[in-house]
Amino acid sequence: MASLGDLIARLLGRGGRSQERERLQLPAVPTSADLLQSLTRVEEMVAGTVPAMVTFRVDRVVATVRETVPRLSALGAGSPRAHSVMATATNYLPEAIGAYLRLPRSWADSRPVEGGRTSLMVLCDQLDLLADTMDEVLDAVCRGDADALVAHGRFLAEKFGPAASGGGLDLGAIPPGSAAPPDPSIPPGPAASEHGPSSGPPGRGA
Repeated sequence: MASLGDLIARLLGRGGRSQERERLQLPAVPTSADLLQSLTRVEEMVAGTVPAMVTFRVDRVVATVRETVPRLSALGAGSPRAHSVMATATNYLPEAIGAYLRLPRSWADSRPVEGGRTSLMVLCDQLDLLADTMDEVLDAVCRGDADALVAHGRFLAEKFGPAASGGGLDLGAIPPGSAAPPDPSIPPGPAASEHGPSSGPPGRGA
């Protein structure tokens, strides 16, 4: 039941508190699961309903977005690239496919609609643009991880490499002053007598 304040506001042509709350409610940010479900729905939309050239392009976009979704956190909150990935999965791709599917196939594939291009050609151009954009986003995400790997390799080289002054990963090195272990390929020499070297048989008395 509306409050007295809301009724007065409506009579005066002003928004009540409930309307203000409705205006302040923003759509929830899609989760990774939401994005993947949206991609699955797109695949179901095109299954057996579009030419092979469209299916090929849709598969390319979907595969790239699927690979990017688990890495969206690396782009940072509010990143334009992260937004483009989410919008492609939930809006750009489904809308492009839906608009094409609403047209009769023969008309969409044969009737020029813009610059001599048919609706099929227009759709393919849009899908190519989405695919190229998603490739750039994925490349940016992976390049960040690759740069981190290279930086870690440089750290290890400085820490344990030949030019390092401390540390080392050569666990088989012999400490200074220690005897080297015997070479198993060289047979051992004759054992010495327990009481020292033999002096030969005792001589006879004169």
